[in-house]
Amino acid sequence: MERDKTVKPTPTARASKAEKGSGSLAEGRRVLEIEARAVEALIERLDDRFVKAVDVLARCKGKVVVSGMGKSGLIGQKIAATLASTGTSSFFLHPAEGVHGDLGMLARRDVLVTISNSGETQELLQLLPFVKRLGIPVIAFTGRMNSTLAKNSDVVLDVSVAEEACPMGLAPTASTTATLALGDALAVALLQKREFKEEDFARFHPGGTLGRRLLVNVKDLMHAESEVPMVEVSVGGMAAMLEMTAKKLGMTTVVDQEGLLVGVITDGDLRRFIQRGTNLVNTTARELATQNPKTIGPDELAAKAVEMMERFSITTLVVVENERTIRGVVHLHDLLKNGIV
Repeated sequence: MERDKTVKPTPTARASKAEKGSGSLAEGRRVLEIEARAVEALIERLDDRFVKAVDVLARCKGKVVVSGMGKSGLIGQKIAATLASTGTSSFFLHPAEGVHGDLGMLARRDVLVTISNSGETQELLQLLPFVKRLGIPVIAFTGRMNSTLAKNSDVVLDVSVAEEACPMGLAPTASTTATLALGDALAVALLQKREFKEEDFARFHPGGTLGRRLLVNVKDLMHAESEVPMVEVSVGGMAAMLEMTAKKLGMTTVVDQEGLLVGVITDGDLRRFIQRGTNLVNTTARELATQNPKTIGPDELAAKAVEMMERFSITTLVVVENERTIRGVVHLHDLLKNGIV
């Protein structure tokens, strides 16, 4: 019989692999600890300069233009995007492109936010003479408070770090994390100063879940006109059941001779009547109906309809005006399908 030629790992080999995995885990933790300390150190350094930066941005009548090279530029793009999504007209300007024709993007009422850990990035420094001529305020994020960029800026925010997470101290790691965190702090402080609300955020994110929850009204999702199941109080139970089956909403509204809402009949109502041995043929819709059903106005937020359905453990609401004038019916499935929940 041929022997199994599979080579099995020796205890030494297994130990080496475990040590290697343990080393990666330790390294990952070391990096996170360094970056966490870098962000934590910012808290103690926040002072009146941060307040002034927020005020400068709040007074800006034009655009907030963020600029930086390399990794700082990538962080700048995120900061610009955060500002834009929270109500501040903002975009990113690549400094190298700026000195080769894109400076036309800057105007007198703008504010320039520059990012450079060294404070000596030539492409950024080349922007300063043009910016100064226009009288554009400059906010600098830098790790060197005595740098050329710092000396030529209106507000300087210190993003220096004790050490980079990179063991060679070459790749921007802790410094970019600190800059990103401070950018978030600036954007949120500005948001609060401007009293930016959820409704405002939704207008800038119409395709997101929050946008759908805060911008969609009940009338946008309700079944209306011929889609509304409706029977008069005097019709028999079988006719009510046929109307429910035809409209496929699991219920029907019950109205008086003037067409005003009296009640609703649901699938559950029918089941309970049948279980009690009630003959639907000899029962009217009025007798089957639940009086004073839960209703909602057409201009209410769809999110409120979800909240009511959850609170009362129901799946439909009658949409009314003036308490009894029926405008439609909104179903939980429609809310789910449109991402309101």
